Amino acid sequence: MKTNSIKKTILQAVLLVLSSVILTQCTGKPEWQKKNNDLINQYGLTVVKAPDIPNTKIVSNLEPAKVTNLDNISSVNLYPGVSAKLYWGQGSLAGILELEPNAQVPEEVLSSDRFVFVMEGSVDQLIDGDFVTMLSKKREAIDGTHGGTPRIDFVYLEKGSRNAVKAGPQGAKLFEVYSPVRLDYLQKAGITKIPSKNIDIKTQLEPDIRPNTVYDIYDLQYTELAPGANSRVITGKNTQISFLSMEPGSTFERHIHPAEQLMMVLRGGCSEIILEGEQNVEKNDLLLLPGNMVHGAKVGPLGCDMIDIFWPARNDYAEKAKAREAAFREFIPEDAKVELVIDGMKTKPGLIFTEGPKWLNGKLYFSSMYFDASWNGDPKRSATVEMDPDGTYRYISYGKMQTNGLYPYKGNLLACDMMGHRVVEMTTKGQIVKVYPNIFNGKPVDGPNDLVVDPKGGIYFTDPQFTLDPVKFQPGRAVYYITPGGKLIRVIEPNDFAMPNGIFLSPDGKTAFINNCYDDDPGYPVNSNKENYVWAYDIKEDGTLTNGRQFAKLFLREDMLDIKGKSSNADGMAIDKEGNIYVGTAVGLQIFTSKGEFIGIVNTPILPVSVCFGDDDMKTLYLTCYNNVYKIRTNKEGFLQNIK
Repeated sequence: MKTNSIKKTILQAVLLVLSSVILTQCTGKPEWQKKNNDLINQYGLTVVKAPDIPNTKIVSNLEPAKVTNLDNISSVNLYPGVSAKLYWGQGSLAGILELEPNAQVPEEVLSSDRFVFVMEGSVDQLIDGDFVTMLSKKREAIDGTHGGTPRIDFVYLEKGSRNAVKAGPQGAKLFEVYSPVRLDYLQKAGITKIPSKNIDIKTQLEPDIRPNTVYDIYDLQYTELAPGANSRVITGKNTQISFLSMEPGSTFERHIHPAEQLMMVLRGGCSEIILEGEQNVEKNDLLLLPGNMVHGAKVGPLGCDMIDIFWPARNDYAEKAKAREAAFREFIPEDAKVELVIDGMKTKPGLIFTEGPKWLNGKLYFSSMYFDASWNGDPKRSATVEMDPDGTYRYISYGKMQTNGLYPYKGNLLACDMMGHRVVEMTTKGQIVKVYPNIFNGKPVDGPNDLVVDPKGGIYFTDPQFTLDPVKFQPGRAVYYITPGGKLIRVIEPNDFAMPNGIFLSPDGKTAFINNCYDDDPGYPVNSNKENYVWAYDIKEDGTLTNGRQFAKLFLREDMLDIKGKSSNADGMAIDKEGNIYVGTAVGLQIFTSKGEFIGIVNTPILPVSVCFGDDDMKTLYLTCYNNVYKIRTNKEGFLQNIK
């Protein structure tokens, strides 16, 4: 009896499995679909079906809703010296290609649209019949002599284009996306059940980038997809690639979308909510989410960066990216490019760590501060510089003091003599005509860094104590105000900021803006509640500041997120007549409206230390970037307080 009972139980189990398989085959719905439908009803989600999605008859090598790692994907030899790890869905195929030095992808006619991103090394890419060099650069570790920003070149080639690739002498690592799926690559991956032809979607979007044009991914603007989630979105005709950055600790509730989603984690990690469960994802993890599958995310303490591929392309993301680009172009014209004005390493008398630019009487004035890699300064190697609009320049002062921030004042220049613990007034010939009060509570201030003038002629300056003195004079990092009558008062108390740096006033003189350069950083172990923000303060009649509040949240570089730091490297700032602000940071020149709303980032080859408006119409931004000076045209007119 017991044996018969066991046999009966086994038979029932087999029948249950068979019935499940038969039901799935008959209905065409996977087993997870019922649970997904229950969750859609439970959370009140609205199902949207993308029009004209074809049945491509392609089966993904990723199991839906199950996290796997790139290490679990077998490597495929595509060509001699070219290997790849491929993963795909119904409509898009992605690959991480490793090219040995000088390896080649032979010339071919593309059967699918192709996006290729140079993640490491360099390649010569065939574009419109000619080979064009494309490359990648890592972000330099920031110190007193290094501030190089990263670069990832990419190009979009349409179906029918001629394609060929030659790796550079150091080899290359490429990230490629094809849509529709390349059937020959499936064959090389050992897939036997391959459709006889590609089937593409009928309803296609207008690409937001030009084909056959090389872009740098960092020139694309961050688009807020949801609070805490910002992406550089690239939309093709049939597929969409999202370089997504999610903020530490952010949460994204369960949601759905009709597009199939292929996910690969680049950095950090999160707990991915999939159906009714959660799965942790971290670097190089892969995930396939079929269209309208319920999912969400709880982001970890390091944040999470990933590449999402959507098929078909999401129109809602495309519209958001279009709106972000339009907002940015209200500030920076589409044809405006970052131009090198001076390479201080190749010109004489030379520039070493440029800072504090300001426009005065048709010329640009700035500091050549001098720092070594360990941030050691030397006033004997520091200069104040005058530059003509054509880029020719000269020292107006050398070896007398280490000037930092500058500001026009009654036809002269106010200067922060950082190592001299003082603010001075000098002529445009470099002659010091006045030294301002620098004694507070019986001791000198430490290191004036940046300064600004109010409508009354009073002077605000930041003092982050960024000096060589092992013992500081004052009890902490602070902000001071020199009244029009010559009295020195402290308006931001010691250590309220971890490091107050850039400072500016609104055009009406009623609001002060102060940014926080470093915070909660193992390399600078000081913490404050100011974190990675520009703060705004109301200015009282006596010049004191009140009602401090977060004004603009600054993006952080990825290596800072990796160590849970909040250092933005925010430094010099500029403001236009409308009250919009421009902040030099480690990830580029970040632009915000007069209400603190993010507009976009101007990407420069070297991080912008400081910035100002210039030229006769005051519509050109000049950026001091370590040894170089760059410029870019804008649609806005800059503001400077004119004290006569």
